[in-house]
Amino acid sequence: MPAKRKHLTADEIVMQMIELAEKKYNCSQILMILALRQEGEENSGLVRAMSGLGDGCGFFNETCGIMTGAASLLGWYAGKGADGEEESEKLLPMLQDLGDWFQQEIGAKYSGTRCKDIAGDLVGTPEVKKICGGIIFQTFNKVNEILESNNC
Repeated sequence: MPAKRKHLTADEIVMQMIELAEKKYNCSQILMILALRQEGEENSGLVRAMSGLGDGCGFFNETCGIMTGAASLLGWYAGKGADGEEESEKLLPMLQDLGDWFQQEIGAKYSGTRCKDIAGDLVGTPEVKKICGGIIFQTFNKVNEILESNNC
């Protein structure tokens, strides 16, 4: 996908995150909606598909939906999507970059990258929304940084 992203300010990102959380979108969906909006696009089917990744795949015991959602964003930009397309040779290094960063920044802070490692007993509370909101913000910015550094 060509790099035509409209760069959102930090305030715009935060305001949109709050709006989307209030509308009950999960973490993975929020990441994808932010990316779609940057591109000036809408895709309810893609947003719906992202719902399966949120909340540690719905069970809180699996990898954080922010991480899997971010990996999906990179795939949306650089993956194969049709017979006539090729996956970018940059996709796997970008995914590695994201994974390394997420482990160092989030996994180290919360002793793991599973939803329950991060959210723990705070699942469903306002406190966890603050924690996850901060991680969404950081991760969305990291994905954009990775895409920009790879000219995607």
